[in-house]
Formats: sequence, C-alpha cells, structure tokens
Amino acid sequence: MTNYLKLLPFLILSNFSFSQTDKVETISFEKDSNAFVFVKSPGLKEQNWGELNQPLFWKKIMKLSPDSCLFNVARTRQVLHKESVEKWNLLTDNQKLLAKAKLRDFNGLDSNERVFMTTGKSDFYKFELVYPSIKRGIEVFKENDTDPWYAQAILMIESPGKLKHSVSGAYGAFQLMKSVARSHGLTVNKYVDERKDFDKSAYGSAHLLRTSCIPEAKRIMKKFNIEISGVLEHDLWFRLLVLHVYHAGAGNVEKVLTNVVKPECGCQDVITTIWQSSYGNFRNSSQNYSQLALASLLVLDEFIQSCNQ
Repeated sequence: MTNYLKLLPFLILSNFSFSQTDKVETISFEKDSNAFVFVKSPGLKEQNWGELNQPLFWKKIMKLSPDSCLFNVARTRQVLHKESVEKWNLLTDNQKLLAKAKLRDFNGLDSNERVFMTTGKSDFYKFELVYPSIKRGIEVFKENDTDPWYAQAILMIESPGKLKHSVSGAYGAFQLMKSVARSHGLTVNKYVDERKDFDKSAYGSAHLLRTSCIPEAKRIMKKFNIEISGVLEHDLWFRLLVLHVYHAGAGNVEKVLTNVVKPECGCQDVITTIWQSSYGNFRNSSQNYSQLALASLLVLDEFIQSCNQ
C-alpha cells in the first residue's frame, strides 16, 4: 500500500499526479516543458530488487563510458575491478588469462569461477532520449488492453532513443523480428517496414504480449501448479518472467524452467534462479534480460527523484 502522506511534499513540489487504471498505477509530471508519464513498479524497493548485485551491476554498466570496463563474476555479477579498455586491449591473451587469475586469487574466488570483462554502454543507453516516448507507449498499450508497464520496460532496454537493427534482425522501438511483426498485424516487406513507425510498433508489441507472451507465461507456470490471475499478473517477478518470454521465446523459457529452475513458488526466486540457469538456447543474453529491465527501472527511479530537486 502506497504511503501517500510520505509522498505529499514530493507531489506538491514537483507537480506530480497519480492515477489508478486497471490496477496499474502511473505517475505523471512536467519538467522543462515536457510532459512525462511513467508506470510505477510495485515491489521494486519493497522486495529489495534494487539491492541485488545483478541489476546494480547493469545499472553501473548503463552509466559507464565505453572506454572503460568492469571485471565481474559471471555468476553473481560481483564487480572485481574497473579498467581502461585501451589498456586491457594492449595485453596478450596469456596476460589477460593471468590478470583474471590474479583477480580470482585476490578476491578469494574458486579457480573455476568465470570472470567477465564488460565494457560500459552509456553510448547505447541514452535514457534521456527515451523518457518522452514512454508516455505515448503507455497510451498505445492501454488502447490495446495491455499492461502498459511492459511498454515502459521494453522501451528502456531494447532500443533506447534510437532506431537500429539488432544482430538478429529485430527493428524498431520495440525490437520486433520481421516474422513476429507480420504475425501481429504489421506490414514488413521490401517496400514498407512498419516497425519504424512508433505507434504501429507499439501496437505489434502490445498484441504480442497480450495474445502470446502473457498467456504463455501463465501456461508455463501452471505446469508447476502455480496459478497466475488477477493482481498476481502485476507482481514484478511475473512481469519479468513475461519479459523473458518476449525476448527468448516461450519454448526456451519453458525448457529452462522445466529442466533447471523447477519453480516451487510464484516469487522472486523464480527470476533470480533463471539468472544463473542455462539450457539449450537460453543462455547468457537470455539470463541478462530481466536484469537489464530492473537496472533500467532503477535508473528511471533516479530520474523521477531528481525531478524533485
């Protein structure tokens, strides 16, 4: 339950307003002549998602310049060391292996613990460019009877502030594959690609989530006798599971849950276990997806708080 008394000074000083539509709470305000609307993420702080190593790690990466990198434990995303990418690239392969071994020894890690070098991605995550578009994304999702929280999450992590083709061929603000876009009402051929149209891309994404991703996530959890209905659909862990389906596909999510995770409850543990589980085509990039979503939510929360200063 939101404590509005605690929020009152914040609302007055920043001209904020709240609304409740279909159990989704939004926050809206104006700043520098721009109107912003965001969807709140219940449980983000209350369930301590923002204190977990993985989202905190990606939050740092999102803000870190691409000329720097963080050495981190692959399994936990514990940060071990910050280094210049240029300096790292001057080392030979053997020197790099030795450097990672020394990091393991210094931090008391097992010799089998994988250490990653992850470069900063502030050049990709241009959040200030995507914030204004979230309002329209929310509107399109609401018009199509789809939880608008997903519009916000996808816009923040998929193609923030730019239109680019991914390595796999996804395109547009909501990064839809050609075949997926076509199957959800968009025209994509050698003459027309409606994925570059924000509203149509948002419509395709909303339709995909409402008719496929959300129902599939429910079906998968039902295999483990975990029923998802009503307000449970807005639980943060379930929303993150749906994002995994959006990114990796229902088949891959079902396989990793069935063969590795084997959930016993509908709770945060499902997601944190997914982060350390792989099976078939569900590997590192798939594990990272909800971590990135949480990291972007933490960045968004900072932006909202900064508007009160």
